[in-house]
Amino acid sequence: MRTDHGLPVVRLGLIGTGRIGTMHAGNIARDVPGAELAAVADARPEAAQQLAERYGTEAQDVDSLLKDVDGVVITSIAAAHPDLIQRAAAAGKPVWCEKPAALTLEEIDQAIAATEAAGVPFQVGFNRRFAKDFAAAHQAVVDGEIGTPQLMRSITRDPGGPAGLRAGIPPWTIFRETLIHDFDTLLWFNPGARPVEVFTKADALVAPQYKEDGLLDTAVVLITFDNGAIATAEANFSALYGYDVRGEVFGSKGMVIAGGLPSSPLVRYGVSGLQQQTFRSDEEMFHDAYVRELAEFAGVVRGDAVPPVTGHDARNALRVALAAMTSYQESRAVRIEEVR
Repeated sequence: MRTDHGLPVVRLGLIGTGRIGTMHAGNIARDVPGAELAAVADARPEAAQQLAERYGTEAQDVDSLLKDVDGVVITSIAAAHPDLIQRAAAAGKPVWCEKPAALTLEEIDQAIAATEAAGVPFQVGFNRRFAKDFAAAHQAVVDGEIGTPQLMRSITRDPGGPAGLRAGIPPWTIFRETLIHDFDTLLWFNPGARPVEVFTKADALVAPQYKEDGLLDTAVVLITFDNGAIATAEANFSALYGYDVRGEVFGSKGMVIAGGLPSSPLVRYGVSGLQQQTFRSDEEMFHDAYVRELAEFAGVVRGDAVPPVTGHDARNALRVALAAMTSYQESRAVRIEEVR
């Protein structure tokens, strides 16, 4: 078997060639040790062909790809994830899927059941877990360095402005596709604890003209846990100053903070004051984390590891997202047990 960095090479097939799929394809082709981008597929054959030509691989339909690869990387639109997970499981292929792995509990349960019945590993792409600072913060909590978590915070502020928003963005995107990262981070930062109640305030403050289409662009979600910890998750789609992602855990012995704005430690001093460059995209801020999560998946495909982020982790985060949606709709606190 061919090796790379001393590792047996696994052939990965990627399904979904949009923005995030194109990024993952490039990472697999260039940066993930022990992995080869063996094939790509997309509902738009011409898009798959263009990406295949860029990286010197094959464009195939989904069924052909599933026969031809060692593992599957799903980066399609979220609505297609559950069906693709089940098709990959039926083909006996280990599955890696971008978040959210599904949009309803019924769909994620079907996906988990399919992979478990087929005996194939199932990993989900919550990239913050693979960022060194977020992982170190998590480990500090696990090691008891900050004592008992009392207050937690997770922030996602996407760069851009009103011009970047449009009609047609799926309703509930801010909860199921943006804040889903924050929900997973907060659950991960409070290991062994369960969320018990969720309360949401949200609005269309950046682009109010799209509110009737269901596009909410600003949200704060309050989550209480059974160990007493109180957490907030907040998101906004218009951080003009850059890509702003942070996490914080305050406890009885101290505090840890992960994430930050500067893309470089360089600070310029001039007549207009201080200036520092900031991250402008997730691809820039989390490049190493994106590579690391797929390197872990390559190890899972080889049989060297088990998925570090599972379908059950995805389900737990989705359940909080669905509770947040209900809270917004009904203007009340929602018990997690209500979301079934």
